[in-house]
Amino acid sequence: MPSPFASWPLSPDLLQDLSKVMTPTGVADYIALTLLSMVSATYLSRGILWDQPDPYNYLWYERPQLKMGGAAGANARQETRNIAQKLEEAEKNVVVFWGSQSGTAEGFAHRLAREIALRFRQGTMTADLSDYDPETIAQIPPSKLAIFILSTYGEGDPSDNTAEFWDWINKAQDVSLANVRYCAFGLGNSNYKFYNRVVDVVAQALDRRGAQSLLPVGRANDAEGATQEDFISWKDDLFTMCKDHLGFAEGEVQYLPTMAVEEDESLEPIDLHHGEPDVRETTKASAQCSPVRPVTIASARELFEASDRHCLHMDLDLSSVPEFTYKTGDHLAIWPSNPDAEVERLLQVLGLAARRDIPISIKSLDAATKVRVPTPTTAAALLRYYLEVCAPVNRDHVLGLAQFAPTPEAKTYLLQLGQDKATYANFINRTHVNLGRLLQLAAPDTPWSALPLSYLVETLAPIQPRYYSISSSSVLAPRKPSITAIVSTTPVPENPEELVHGVTSNYLLALSENRRDATHPHGLTYHLNGPSDALQGGQVFAHLRKSKFKLPRVGSCPLIMVAAGTGLAPFRAFISERRQLQQIGRDVGEMILFFGCRRPDEDYIYRDELAELQAALGDRLRIVTAFSRQAGTPRQYVQDRIAECGNDVIRLLDEGANLYICGRAGMARDVEKTVGQAMQQTKGWSASQWNDWSKAFKKRGKWQEDVWG
Repeated sequence: MPSPFASWPLSPDLLQDLSKVMTPTGVADYIALTLLSMVSATYLSRGILWDQPDPYNYLWYERPQLKMGGAAGANARQETRNIAQKLEEAEKNVVVFWGSQSGTAEGFAHRLAREIALRFRQGTMTADLSDYDPETIAQIPPSKLAIFILSTYGEGDPSDNTAEFWDWINKAQDVSLANVRYCAFGLGNSNYKFYNRVVDVVAQALDRRGAQSLLPVGRANDAEGATQEDFISWKDDLFTMCKDHLGFAEGEVQYLPTMAVEEDESLEPIDLHHGEPDVRETTKASAQCSPVRPVTIASARELFEASDRHCLHMDLDLSSVPEFTYKTGDHLAIWPSNPDAEVERLLQVLGLAARRDIPISIKSLDAATKVRVPTPTTAAALLRYYLEVCAPVNRDHVLGLAQFAPTPEAKTYLLQLGQDKATYANFINRTHVNLGRLLQLAAPDTPWSALPLSYLVETLAPIQPRYYSISSSSVLAPRKPSITAIVSTTPVPENPEELVHGVTSNYLLALSENRRDATHPHGLTYHLNGPSDALQGGQVFAHLRKSKFKLPRVGSCPLIMVAAGTGLAPFRAFISERRQLQQIGRDVGEMILFFGCRRPDEDYIYRDELAELQAALGDRLRIVTAFSRQAGTPRQYVQDRIAECGNDVIRLLDEGANLYICGRAGMARDVEKTVGQAMQQTKGWSASQWNDWSKAFKKRGKWQEDVWG
C-alpha cells in the first residue's frame, strides 16, 4: 500500500524552510546532533559490537538428564514429575528413592529394587529425588511403600540431587503425609560430626507430617568399613518386615533381567558410544558443574621424594575449552578408564574376547527402569569406560553370581563364600577380589558363558568421576588450573605383596609417566588415547564443579588454614592469591597455615614454594608443621600444633578470621574438638556456649571444610 504522504507536493519554498529549521545554529545544536548520532550508532551495533549472546549460556539452564539430546532427551521431557502418577502408570507398588553424591546410595537403591522384585514379585522402581516434584510424595497412596536411601556428606549436607526434596521436607507448611508408609536407610561416616544427619532429619520430618515408619532407620558407617554389611543387615530386617507386616509372599529368587543386551552388527561405528563420559549422569546439579570435555595436561611432576609413594601435581590447559572457567577453591573432576589387565580379564572370563568390538544395544525391559550407561556401545567400551569393574564384590553379588556358575564346584565355592559373613570377611582380608578375579578363582579354566552382560549392567555401578581440589589460583592462572593427587596403592591386609590400586589416581600416574616415555611403576597400562583417540596428545575427560570453599571477599580478613597431606592443595592457591594482592599494594590479613604429613624429607609437598611465599609475605604468613613419622621425635598431628598455638588461633578468631580445614574427616573432627577445648578454656565457656558459637560461626560461612573419608 503506498504511503499517504507520497502524493504531498514538496515545493521549493517548503524545502528551503525545512533546511533552515534543520541546520544547526549553535553549540547546543551540534552537541545534540553528536549525542543523537552516538545513540543511533550504539543501537544499530547491538549484537555486532556489543551485547553479543553468550554461546554457552544455555548450559546453565539445561537439566542434566536432558543434556544427551536425541531420543533420550525427548523421552525425559515427556516423563511426569508426579511420583504418584508414575507409580500408577508403571503399575509399581514399591518405590526406592535415592539421594547420592558418589554413587553408592544410588547403587544400593537399584540393588534393593531388583531384589524386592525378584524375591517378592512386587512391581518396584527406583527414583532419583531430583526427577520428581517433592510435593507429589504426599499423593502416594497407602497401598504403596516408599523407601528412602540417603547419603550424608560434608557438614551434614544432603547430596546435590536431594536439594529440592531437602528444602521441601524441611520448610513445607500444612503438608500431611498420613498416606505414606516408608522405610529409610542412611549412608554416613562417624568421622564426620553430623553422622547420618540427612536420613535422621528426613525421617523426623516425615514422622512429624504423619507418615508411618514401618522399620527403624538403618545407618551405614563407612568409618568402620562396614557400609556393605550394614546395608545387608538392614535389608534382611526389611525383607522380614515385608513378609510379616505387609504380607509379601516370598518366592525362589531367580534372575529376571530388567534390561536386554543384544548384539546388533547393523550398527556403524558412528552410531556407537565408544567410551565418552555419559553426560546425562555428569551431575544432578547442572548449575554447579560444567559439561564434560577433553582437557589437555600441560605439565605433570612428582611431589614426593619417596620411591614407593607417589603424589602428582598436574597443570591443565583450558585454552581449547572456552566454556570452562573456575574460581579459586573449586573442584576439578577426572573421568578415568579401567586398567587394561582388568578389562582383558573380564573379556576372557566371560568368553567375549573375540567379540569385544561387536556393537551391542542395551534396552530397558521395564518402563520404570532407566539404562544407566550409554547405548549402543561395545563390550570393550562397556568394561573399560562405563562400569566400575575394579571395585570389590560384596556378599550379595557373590551369592547372585552362583546361579550362573559354569560348574557345580564353582557354585558351591560361591555359596560357601557368600552365605557366611565371617568367612567372607576373612577372605577379603587375604585377597583383593573384584569381579574378574572372583570369577577366575571360582572357575579357573572355564568361561562364564551363562553370565549375561545384562546382569553386569544391572549390578555393577556406573563409573564415577573423582573430584580434586584445584591447587591453583584463578587470579594467577585463569586458564591453567592445577590438581594435586596422591596415588592410592594399598597392600591387602594379610598379603602385603598384593596391592589394591586406586582407579583414577593410577590412571593419572600412567598419564604422567607416559609424558616422559616411562611406564607405570607397577606395570599397569591404560588406553591413554581414549575412545576413538579422543584424548590423543595427553588429554583427560574432565569437568569443573563450583565449591563454597572460598576466600573471604576482603583481603585483609585473617585466615587460619588447617591441612594434612594433599589437603594442602586449595591453601596453595589461597596463599598465592594473597601474595598477588600484596604485590599490587593491597592490605593482606594475617595467615596461619597448619600442615601435617609423615616426614619433612618425604611428603612435605610444595615445601620450597611455601618457603618462598612465607619469605615474600613476611609476618603476614606463619607456617606451623606437624610430622607424624619423623625419626627421633614424638608423633605430632595438626590438632596437636593447634593446641600449642591456641592463643594465636583464638586471637585471630576474635579479630574476625576465617577458619578452613581440608583433609580427612577424622582430622577435621579432631581439629574442631581441639579448637573447642581452647575456646572453652580461654573464655571460660561451657560446652553449650561453645556449640552455640560454632554453629553461628559456621552459619556465617566463617568456618569452612573440604573433607573426605
